[in-house]
Amino acid sequence: MARRKIIVGSRDSKLAVAQSQLVMNQIAEAHPEIELELVTMKTTGDIILDKRLDKIGGKGLFVKELDKALMEGKIDLSVHSLKDMPMEISEELPLIAFSKRENPLDVLVFPENASSENKKLPLGTSSLRRELQLREIYPDWKVESVRGNLQTRLSKLDSGKYGSIILAYAGIARLGMEERISRIFTADEIIPAAGQGIIAVQGRAGEDYSFLDCVNDKHSEICAKTERAFVTYLDGGCSSPIGAFAEITGEEMLIRGLYYNEESQEYVKDRISGKVSEGEKLAVELAKKLKDGK
Repeated sequence: MARRKIIVGSRDSKLAVAQSQLVMNQIAEAHPEIELELVTMKTTGDIILDKRLDKIGGKGLFVKELDKALMEGKIDLSVHSLKDMPMEISEELPLIAFSKRENPLDVLVFPENASSENKKLPLGTSSLRRELQLREIYPDWKVESVRGNLQTRLSKLDSGKYGSIILAYAGIARLGMEERISRIFTADEIIPAAGQGIIAVQGRAGEDYSFLDCVNDKHSEICAKTERAFVTYLDGGCSSPIGAFAEITGEEMLIRGLYYNEESQEYVKDRISGKVSEGEKLAVELAKKLKDGK
């Protein structure tokens, strides 16, 4: 009998491929009867590197080409960093699995072989969410935008363009480069992006993806949906400077949120806790409180 073949789509960056391999390894281990093939492609978000994402159409630029391949049946599922996924997900292309969460925090990375930060050179980040919170931690350090995949950003850092850069712990860990981390920011110092550290798998509606049970992590799924409910209520695409981070302890959940008011150019942070079963409801309650300023 012929083995079932599943074609997996991914961005062609080293990190995206590593994340796809993690998912494929889990499937291969649980389902040796499935044949897996990886197809990679460059997305618009990987090509336009001279502008900040919120200026060129948002994170949807990282999924457009993969969505098209999925719709046309050229691939059977696509693998993404959840934090790069737009909040609006087509009903035809649902999110079908959420990986176990890697460390979701943001980290400071020095240039190679440097033992301290160099504040004479700018601090690089591509995220307004990070930039806003960094100003509190380093009020006297000039922040500049740095775009590109993780390798590109590191090479810009190491070539002397930046004094340090801010990255997600998860990306560095998945490439086995934890030794580059100089400081891990707490969730109170820098609230992460919604979904940070979670790999999301997207598929076509109506198809049987039961084989992904081996990939899906229930805690990640609950936290992902909670954090995305917070952002969605605030009408923030994933380029909006909004942070959301849910943590589960037993039956309880703690949600931290950051909301940026574009008109006043000010931001507020707060937290809420309650039952895990009410995660999405709590997230909306927190979002409403931050937006209304009450």
